[in-house]
Amino acid sequence: MTRRIAWLVAATTSAVVVAFVVPLCFLVANIASDRATTRAREQAQSIARIVATGAETDALQRTVRDASAQGPDVVVVQPDGTVIGGDAPLDARTLVAIERARRDGSAFTSSRPGGLDALVAVVTPSGRAVVVSSVSTDELRAGVPRAWLTIGGLGVVLVGLSVAAAWNLGRRVSVPVTEVAAVAHRLREGDDSARAVPGGPPETAELGRALNALADRIHDLVGAEREVVADLGHRLRTPVTALRLDTDLVEDPDVAARLRRHVDHLQRSIDEVVRSARRTVDSELDPRTSPYPVVAARVAFWGPLAEDQGRWLHLTGDPTTAAVAMSDADLRELVDTVLDNVFAHTPEGADIRVRVAQPDRRHVEVVVEDAGPGMDLPWRGRGHSAGGSTGLGLAIVHRIAEQAGGTVELGRSDLGGLLVRVALPTTDRG
Repeated sequence: MTRRIAWLVAATTSAVVVAFVVPLCFLVANIASDRATTRAREQAQSIARIVATGAETDALQRTVRDASAQGPDVVVVQPDGTVIGGDAPLDARTLVAIERARRDGSAFTSSRPGGLDALVAVVTPSGRAVVVSSVSTDELRAGVPRAWLTIGGLGVVLVGLSVAAAWNLGRRVSVPVTEVAAVAHRLREGDDSARAVPGGPPETAELGRALNALADRIHDLVGAEREVVADLGHRLRTPVTALRLDTDLVEDPDVAARLRRHVDHLQRSIDEVVRSARRTVDSELDPRTSPYPVVAARVAFWGPLAEDQGRWLHLTGDPTTAAVAMSDADLRELVDTVLDNVFAHTPEGADIRVRVAQPDRRHVEVVVEDAGPGMDLPWRGRGHSAGGSTGLGLAIVHRIAEQAGGTVELGRSDLGGLLVRVALPTTDRG
C-alpha cells in the first residue's frame, strides 16, 4: 500500500511539475532573448544619435570602439559603404538587411546564422548611414541553461518531497494494518495471548479494538468449552464404572465376558472423545522437538503393559534425527494414540515395532507396526476401523500430523498387521 501511494503521488506530482516547468523554461528562454535583443537595439539607437550629429570619422570610430567594448558589437556603414568599427567582414544576410534599412529608412532586427542584428537607418548630409548592433546566439541564450537546471532541480526536489510525504502518510496507514494482520496470524497459529495495539487512523484503530474483542471472545468460548468437556468426561466415566461393576454380578461367564468387552470398548471410545475434545491449541509459534527422545520415552512408558500382555515392543532408529516442527506435547499424544490403538485392537501377545528414521533432509518418519489382524485398507476416515471401533484414534493421529504439516500413511506390516507411517516436516526449510 505504501509503495502504491508513493507511486501515485510521484506520477501526479510529476505531471503537475512538467505542466509548469516546460512553459516556464520556454518563458525564461524568451526573456533572455528579449533582453539581449533590447540591449542591441538600445546600443544601435545610441550610436545612431551620435551619427546623426555629423561627428567626425575619428571620433565616431572611438565611440563605436568604446561602445562595442561595453556592450554588443556595433558597426556603422556609411552611405558610400565604408564600415566603421569591426574587423571581420559582414555576413551576407547582414549586408542584405543593411540595404533594406538604407532603402526603407527604418529600424528593425534581423536574424542571421549565429546571432541577431539590430539595424537603425540614420540620415546624414552625405546620405543614409546604417548602424548595426550584433548579438551572438550565446548572448541570446545567456543564463538560460543555468536557469533551466535550477528549475529542473526545484522540480525534482518538489517531486522528492511529495514522494517522501506520501511514503510517510502511507506508512501511517499501512503499518498499523500490517501490525493488526500480524496479530491475526499469531492468533491463527495458536498464541491466544496476542493482542493488537490500536493505532493509526480511526478506522484502523477500530479494527484493532474489534480484533482484540474477537480474541477475548474466542478465548472465553474455548475455556468454557474445555470446562464442559472436562465435566462431560467425569459424567460419562461414572455410569461406565457402574456398568463395569454390574458386569461382575452377572452369573453367566459368557455374558459377563461379552458385557466386559462392550464396557471396555465404551470406555476407550469415551477416552478417545474426551482426549480429542480436550486437546489444547498449541501456543508455540515456532515449535521444535527432537523426535527420538520423545518416542523413546513413550515406548518406555508402554513397555510394562507390553510385558504384562506378552508382547515384544521394540524401538529402532537414529537418535540424531533432525528436529521436527511440532511441540513435545503433540508428538507425545500422537505416539500414545497410535500405541493405544495397537494395544486396544490387537490380541495380547501381538508384537509391536516402532522406528524413527529420516529419509531426507525435510522429513522425519515415525513408523509403528504390529502383528495384529490389521484392518481394511484404504482407511476411509472416522467410523471405519477394525474390531467395530469408531476409528477416532486414527482421526486424531491424522489431525495432529496434518496440523504440523505432515502426512499419515497406512499400510501392511511385514509383521502381519497394520503399519502406520507418520511423516513430519523438519525445521530445516532449506
